[in-house]
Amino acid sequence: MTNAKPAINLTVSGQFIADWLAALRPLCTEAQFQSLLKRSDLATDQRHAHGRVTLDQIVGLYQLAAVETGDEMMGLWSRPIRPRALQHLLTSVREATSLPSALYRFSTFWNLLLDEYQFDLMETDAALVLRLKPQGDVAVQRFGHMLILKLAHGLISWLARHEVPIKGVAFAFPRPAFGEDYAVIFPTLVQFDSPETSIAFDPGALGIVEARSTADLDLFLENAPRDWIFTSSREHTQSLRVRKHLSQAGWDRANLTRTAKAMHMTPRTLIRRLEADGTSFQAIKDALRRDIAIRDLQAGRKSVEAIAHDVGFSSAANFHRAFQRWTGNTPSSYRRKQAPDM
Repeated sequence: MTNAKPAINLTVSGQFIADWLAALRPLCTEAQFQSLLKRSDLATDQRHAHGRVTLDQIVGLYQLAAVETGDEMMGLWSRPIRPRALQHLLTSVREATSLPSALYRFSTFWNLLLDEYQFDLMETDAALVLRLKPQGDVAVQRFGHMLILKLAHGLISWLARHEVPIKGVAFAFPRPAFGEDYAVIFPTLVQFDSPETSIAFDPGALGIVEARSTADLDLFLENAPRDWIFTSSREHTQSLRVRKHLSQAGWDRANLTRTAKAMHMTPRTLIRRLEADGTSFQAIKDALRRDIAIRDLQAGRKSVEAIAHDVGFSSAANFHRAFQRWTGNTPSSYRRKQAPDM
């Protein structure tokens, strides 16, 4: 894995991290909790249906909270994951001779630490499946399930020195309102309402482990979770491939016909494939505009009018209306909420 940031300015819904914040809150005093949010540039209430969260904000909160709570999984599991646990995990998996062996080491490591769940690794001719099996009747922590599967994917991708393709991901909870956010995290279509949470790999895509030095290990831990929580796969759902194309094309060329031609298909075929991803061309275009605008509003270096022009609006008024529809805030009020207190 490289240490480069994703190139297409991805964000997720504020609701996506609501379970995480709910787990984190009891580990702190209220003043400490609010301080963590403030230092991570997160608004006090991230549960608003239109709120958006950037990768930098997720990384910032993780890096602060994992240290200050003394729990590297920040309340997501019934037993605290003590400091240096992830370092020991990396030390163990990098000694594996193959990626399947690394996944086995991953599962046995977590089985020593988790009480309410245990991993098992099931191998067939078609797939190698890492399953998270409940030990009794336990509540599902959606963010915890997402994070631990993504850690497994991130670790073997780090060992392979490229993002390993995923054959399938399934979660043992109903599809949430922010279900489309999981496509930002996993380079595959995601199933919900499954009997068990699991991640599946094609055995043919799991080769040898590339040697990793202690310096590599230290850098992975220092960057965590930046290098593994957001995907950078080129072989992704159609919706992210369209988003990547739009991010590289000028807004004057960002229409369905030109995009379909650039992707070597007819507009009708592109529409059908996006529908299979549960989205549409206009929704992808609007999401990209929204996320670029959020990035630039947070940076604070451009005027609202300049941002409106940069994301392809003919007037600031049209941009104001669209941004309020996307986020529930005007651009100016969103910028004020993101500004640090003086």
